[in-house]
Amino acid sequence: MKAVTINQYGSASVLHYTDIEQPRIKPEQMLVKVQASSVNPVDWKIRSGQLQLLTGYNFPLVLGFDVAGTVVEVGAGVTRFKAGDEIYAYLDSIPGGAYAEYAAVSERAACLLPNNMTYEQAAAVPLAATTALQALRDLGLIQSGHQVLINGSSGGVGTFAVQIAKALGAEVTTVCSTKNLELMTSLGADHVIDYTSTDITQDTRQYDIILDAVGKQSFSSCQAILKPNGIYVNTLPMPDTLVQGCLTFFLPGKKAKLVIAQSNSKDLGFLKELIEAGKMRSLIQQTYPLSEVATAHTTSEQGRVIGKLVITMSH
Repeated sequence: MKAVTINQYGSASVLHYTDIEQPRIKPEQMLVKVQASSVNPVDWKIRSGQLQLLTGYNFPLVLGFDVAGTVVEVGAGVTRFKAGDEIYAYLDSIPGGAYAEYAAVSERAACLLPNNMTYEQAAAVPLAATTALQALRDLGLIQSGHQVLINGSSGGVGTFAVQIAKALGAEVTTVCSTKNLELMTSLGADHVIDYTSTDITQDTRQYDIILDAVGKQSFSSCQAILKPNGIYVNTLPMPDTLVQGCLTFFLPGKKAKLVIAQSNSKDLGFLKELIEAGKMRSLIQQTYPLSEVATAHTTSEQGRVIGKLVITMSH
């Protein structure tokens, strides 16, 4: 099968479009014909060697965590799916394996495809939307009526976070550049802050939850705009967040937390319900064929992607 592999850590040039053997599935896995995947920042962080303590040196590696496709074969222990099912999944093993024509997908990491999405639209969802959901619901403890600030609202995690927060009844303030103000309003944001002209840390409002989807602020810089029991959630393991997270864990008042998304079918099912109810959609900046994953990585690393970059297996 065709796949994109790396044989060493480095720049986007180490990504190679090549032929490899199909994966062999375990009893709890399914063999899925991948129709589409997507690029997440963690993919190029793995590729560049930033996470090599986790990924090791057992090359070649196939990256990619998002899968949308069709079940070809099921393992003996799989009970919820059958051959022919259309699914989407957030692969639960490092470094993934989605940049390929076929992927081994754990039953616990998959859900039936939303019935109002294409493969490409669905492939944009799993990792980014799961991160947003777990950040807001599990760490932020979001409730209806909460004031929520989302920094970096135009990226993959951010665009989903805006929609999820609204669906859960929050009043949402987003932070983005001038060109994305109208986009945020279209996603349901109640208030939009243009960071090119306004310092959000000087905002007169206070928030129950601040989700920093791009790691551009810190818990320390945001304390003044957090309510007395407010929660700051970061998607990046920044030193300030890690230190403050440990300190605030044992103390009453404001909290600093780090979200590390965990793949599970229950959350994908929850997101599927939002999608099918018309409360959440994917934003796709561009679609690339599998052979052009390197170009997609380079674009993602520039840090200006609106929504997601999707990889399609169609030639």
